[in-house]
Amino acid sequence: MNTKRELIFLRTFAVSITALIGVLTTVAFKNKENTQFDTIDVKRINIIENDGTVKMLITNAANFPSKGDKINGRVYHERKKRAGMLFYNEEGIECGGFIYDGKKTEKGHSSGLSLTFDQYDGDQVMQLITTDAKRDGKRYKAGRLVFNDRGDNETQEKTQKISEELRAINNPAERRAKLKEYQQKGIIGGVPRVALGQTPGKQNGLFLYDSNGKTRAKFIIDEDNKIKLEAYDEKGNTVSAWPEDK
Repeated sequence: MNTKRELIFLRTFAVSITALIGVLTTVAFKNKENTQFDTIDVKRINIIENDGTVKMLITNAANFPSKGDKINGRVYHERKKRAGMLFYNEEGIECGGFIYDGKKTEKGHSSGLSLTFDQYDGDQVMQLITTDAKRDGKRYKAGRLVFNDRGDNETQEKTQKISEELRAINNPAERRAKLKEYQQKGIIGGVPRVALGQTPGKQNGLFLYDSNGKTRAKFIIDEDNKIKLEAYDEKGNTVSAWPEDK
């Protein structure tokens, strides 16, 4: 075979192989049958719609969205990285998630899990949370289902900008006044209104809060297995109790 024929053969062979790879790749990606794996090791999975909108992500701590990261066109502010899942609505706005962590510390350990559901374009209005901390030989455990009030005019982008603005204010009194101003406008902030579960003080029961987040009533079984029903005024003074103290 002379040189010219060799070149023609090699070109023909190269074109044929390229075409074959293209066909196989196209068929593979168009195959709608389920593919089964025994084990998959990944750092993050993005679940997307046909238009590319991320609807859910499953991630390790290192790839958790934080400051500067962009998902669905929205840039994230700084926040602690944790392993877990995040959920997004049809508009690509984050609407809840599940996160967890846990590690030993110099004085004991610290761990927690949180499943949250956000109001539209806002922060969490319902949260299932557990915490477990040990410090200097004493352990503090709690678990509760919490329902929160959020501002009617709250948006995630506004919250991010206001948080940056408040961090830039060095005077504590001025910073508190500015925060209160935004809270009164319903632009930022949230307070618990109902909680069901256990406190670190080993009180198990139902806890009710007013619009300022202050405890106004609770129906509990305490660490001594005593049943208590108590109501408080806005200053925290007991106004009613059952059974009555003897």
